[in-house]
Parts: sequence; C-alpha cells; structure tokens
Amino acid sequence: MTAIDTTSLVDALRSRVTGSVVAPGDADWDVARQAWNLAADQHPAAVALPESVDDVVAVVEVARAHGLRVAPQGTGHNATPFGDLGDTILLKTGALNQVEIDVEGRRARVGAGVVWAELTAPASEHGLAPLAGSSPNVGIAGYAVGGGLSWLGRKFGSCAESVLAFELVTADGRVVRADAEHETDLFWALRGGGGSFGIVTAVELRLFEVGDVYAGMMLWPAERASEVMHAWREWTLTAPEEVTTSFRLLSVPDDPSIPEPLRGGAFAVIDGAFVGDEAAGREVLAPLRALEPAMDGWTTMPPAGLSYVHMDPEDPMPGVSDSVMLTELTAEAVDRIVELAGPGSGSPLMMAEVRHLGGALSREREGHGARGAFDGDYVVFNGGLALSPEVTEATLAAARALNAALAEWHAPSSYLNFVEQGVDPAGFYRPEAYARLRAIKAAVDPDDVIRSNHPIPPAEG
Repeated sequence: MTAIDTTSLVDALRSRVTGSVVAPGDADWDVARQAWNLAADQHPAAVALPESVDDVVAVVEVARAHGLRVAPQGTGHNATPFGDLGDTILLKTGALNQVEIDVEGRRARVGAGVVWAELTAPASEHGLAPLAGSSPNVGIAGYAVGGGLSWLGRKFGSCAESVLAFELVTADGRVVRADAEHETDLFWALRGGGGSFGIVTAVELRLFEVGDVYAGMMLWPAERASEVMHAWREWTLTAPEEVTTSFRLLSVPDDPSIPEPLRGGAFAVIDGAFVGDEAAGREVLAPLRALEPAMDGWTTMPPAGLSYVHMDPEDPMPGVSDSVMLTELTAEAVDRIVELAGPGSGSPLMMAEVRHLGGALSREREGHGARGAFDGDYVVFNGGLALSPEVTEATLAAARALNAALAEWHAPSSYLNFVEQGVDPAGFYRPEAYARLRAIKAAVDPDDVIRSNHPIPPAEG
C-alpha cells in the first residue's frame, strides 16, 4: 500500500468539508473510528463526519485525489467484515438525520444517518409502520441495502422491496436519485445488493397501514428447549403469513441492567408479531400458548413497539456470530440445534436463533431488486460476546460447527445482514444476480473507490 500523507489528506478534507474530520492522534480519534460492534477495531486513514450531501461529494473527490477509498458507515453493527481500513476514509453518516413522513401518501424519506426508532416512533403515531428491523438503533440505509428482515416480513416482504428511491453520491462524485424510472440499474443493485455502488445519503420507503399489532415474547426454561422448538417448528408449517416469529436458545448474562426474572437465566424463547387484532392473534398462537410458557409478554402494541420485542442490545458491544439460511427446518435439524446449543451442551453460544421466513419473503415480485425472494424458509443466526480472544474463538467455532451440522438443509444463498465475517459475496445471490451486480459495479465504480462491508468486485474486461 502506498504511504499516505495524513497531514495533506486531513488538510484537504478540512478545507472542503463543513462537518468534522478526525485524524489519527486526535483526542477524539478512538470515539470517531468506533463501530457499534466493538469487535471491529477500525483504523482508517481518517474519519469524516459530513453534514450535507455536498460534504459527501467533497470526501469522495478528496479520496480520489489521494488514491484512497471511501467506506460509508451508519452505526457499524456489521462492521467486522471491513477488515483493514488503512487505505480508506471512513465516512460516518450520523449527521444526515432528516426524517420526513408523508402520512397521506404512506411514505417516508430518511437521511442515511437515521436509525429505526427515529422513524418507527413518529410513523406509529399515525398507525403506519416501515418494515423495520428487530433493533431500534440499527441504521435504516445499511439495513435496506442488505435486504432487511422485519417482524412484518412474512406479510409484506423484505425492507429492500419497500424502498421507493435511494439518493446517493457515486464514485465519480455525481449526486443521483435511483428509483423505478431513474438510474434503474443502481436501484436494482441497492435493493439487497449491499453498499458497494455509491454512498447512500437518503432513502424513501413505503409505510404500511397496520394500526396496532399483537406482538411479544414467550419464555420457557431452557430444559424444555427440545419440546418447545419441535412444537414451534410444526406450528410454522401452517402458520399464516400475518405472523412472523423466531425461536431462540438464549443465555442471559448476569448483568444488573437486566430485569431480575431474566438475569443470568437460560431460556427457550419464541417472539414475533401478528398483523391483526388481539383476538385473531391469540387464536393463531394458541398451540404455542398451550405449552404453558413461564413468561408470556404478547400484547397489543403500536408498531413502534416492535423494535423492542426482541430485546436486542442498544448499547455498543463486542459481538461475534455466524449465519446460514435453511431451505427447511426438519425434526432432525431441530435435534441437532438443541444437541449442540441447548441445555447440557456446554456451548459458549449466548444465542442460537432461527427466524421463520416464507410468505411474502419467499415470493418473487415484479420489479424486485438484487436480493429478490429468499431461497430458504428459515435463517439461523448464532453468536455471543467477543469478550477476549479465547472467548471469541470458542464462540465463533461453536457457531460455525452448529451451522455445519445443518449442511444438508443449507439454502443456495445466505442473508447478507446476518453475516458478520468476511466471505465470498457470491454466496449471497443467485449466479445471474451476482453477475449483474459485478457488471453494475464495473460501470459505476470501476476503480473500486466505494468500499462496503461485503464488497462486490467489479466485473473484469
């Protein structure tokens, strides 16, 4: 790698960017370079925090002039695949935080720095819901370009398919709008193809008129994991599309911030949401409730409440995980999951999760994006805290071993947003989609200036 003249680079950035620019050695360097996932130890050439689209254009132009690349980042939940950022300006989008809601048109426009809670809360006041993720503080832009699995997904599809437009800065410094009529190749690529094609500055999304939903969590002692998971598996085979759920084997840390009934415990958990009223939801969930959970928190709530059902951690933490998509979840697959991650297994995993897909997520719709329909009916996500090198290695090894034990049911592709390790990006897409993504990357960024956590390499020739 060519040596970087940091002084020249930072001077050039500060002369053109109205937002902050942070250099190695500055007092706030460690804060500026930090991702939400603290396991990602990022060391870029500099960090830019733009306050406008013009700032983003300036960062791209300065990067090109210095022979560097640009890595846009919202929160940094899935930052570990970036690896070494030494030849890269890290562009933090947090200040691009505008939220506009068109209630009558049932659509929203959000800046690239907006996290889900900042949209779900005001939209929910009008009975509207975006296809938000299970965490309130995941960035919308990164979630959308990776696909986006929502508690409303089986009813309405992936978040990527609800996107109406992207506003972005391309690798040559152009400011463009990509939608169904403009920059259509970019619009296709950004809906599930990841962030390799430009720096997204804003996203327009469809909002869904759902009113209140019936959602929550049921917990059983971990000792009942096999019984409950088998029952959940059988229930998912006929569950209506209005309900989206997950099953987890969950080991809760002994942390004072966690409520006493959960703290330090091990549980089998079913959580999710039903689009409809409580009476209909209770009828759908009756076979699961017949298992007599030790705790039952399912209730009627506004759509904003869906961001808190899964109890995803909201503060930065070091995490490590592995994920795989399954074409089906058989009784034998359930036995293997419980054997390797359930009670008595000695597994270091804090969580072994299976989310139910299918429904609208598995149907190809006209005009779909790069992700299109999901190839499997379930997705597995296993992981834990990366508290030390030894714990990290053991946790990742356990997650990979569990997913390898399910090899005979692996789907042809995996789900980008759940993969937190560097992998061959071809594994996220169907072959024809991957070839098209590479061709689009070559057309809009042949020099590979824009860097994403799961990069699409430009096609050769």
